[in-house]
Amino acid sequence: MLDQPVKKSEEKKSCPNCGAELKYKPGSDQLKCEYCGYEEFIEKAKSSFEELELKNYLDVVGSKAYTETISMLHCKNCGANQHVEENYKSLHCVYCGEPLIIEDVLNEDWILPGALIPFKLDNKKARQIFLDWVRNIWFVPNKLKRAALNPEGLHGVYVPYWTFDCNLFAAYEGMRGDYYYITRTVQTSNGPKQIKERKTRWTPAFGQVSGFIDDILINASKRKSIVIPSRISHWNYKELVPFNQKYLSGFVTEKYTLSLKDAHHLSFQEAKENAYGWIRNDIGGDIQRINHTDIRLSDETFKHILLPIYISTYFYSGKEYHFYVNGQTGSIYGNYPLSFWKIFFLVLFVAIILLMVLILSK
Repeated sequence: MLDQPVKKSEEKKSCPNCGAELKYKPGSDQLKCEYCGYEEFIEKAKSSFEELELKNYLDVVGSKAYTETISMLHCKNCGANQHVEENYKSLHCVYCGEPLIIEDVLNEDWILPGALIPFKLDNKKARQIFLDWVRNIWFVPNKLKRAALNPEGLHGVYVPYWTFDCNLFAAYEGMRGDYYYITRTVQTSNGPKQIKERKTRWTPAFGQVSGFIDDILINASKRKSIVIPSRISHWNYKELVPFNQKYLSGFVTEKYTLSLKDAHHLSFQEAKENAYGWIRNDIGGDIQRINHTDIRLSDETFKHILLPIYISTYFYSGKEYHFYVNGQTGSIYGNYPLSFWKIFFLVLFVAIILLMVLILSK
């Protein structure tokens, strides 16, 4: 099965009524024409998405197994690789706002995504969440609040992730620490006083732990300075659906820049942390020491998945700010500038009130 041929990215779907481009309708299994309202169902896959066997795949890295060709625009400023599944005349990088040169478009191979979570929120709903959030931040400049009204400033992006599953086995040697207390007498300025002092009784511990680790999630992008905040990086993975190119229509799709091998290395570090947690629980006691471990992973599989995020980039006084809305859950996070004058007048107002209180109290 690893020898299946390269597949070329699907052509854009046109509306049979008016010829305009059909785009994915968030929160549904349909494509929709924004001009005449025509809707078309996306045919569901007959089988669930596939976990690929990691060892066999790594053995054929560099071949064309499970790859397809996709058109990409590379941002020279932040390093993001972006694919737009729609007709466009001009485009800016969704992460840093840098203009992308359409003439630089390249056809690249990528490991075909196994699954994605479709957008649940459309651009209008995401923009309203963003606008409500900005309105509740009193100290932001009015210019930012006006910018939040701009529908062109918010972009839906499918962000790439690797996920890894494995069976884990770990043998260990360590020490178990149990607390106990002794009473001793100390001299104080008020005379002798008895105090309880905590001690630790250490005993050797050894054994083994094992279990299944499901969906270690690794961000597949290596950008120069922009990181998707963990506060919004929580999705309901029960809503993953088998990959279908039609879900990308109308959105930007970022290609992974973290290789499968490098992601696998990071996933092992997370699996190791899981193993240490299991070992500490197995040792028991109040405190544990782990002196030696032998950690082995088996039956490793992986998926390349796409997850939905809305991103807005904003420039103020020469600095760059980013805002993120989770395209599935609606959770929001961002960094923002502070208005000097709003803070100044607030401090001035508080100072005047305090001065008036002092004058009246005399």
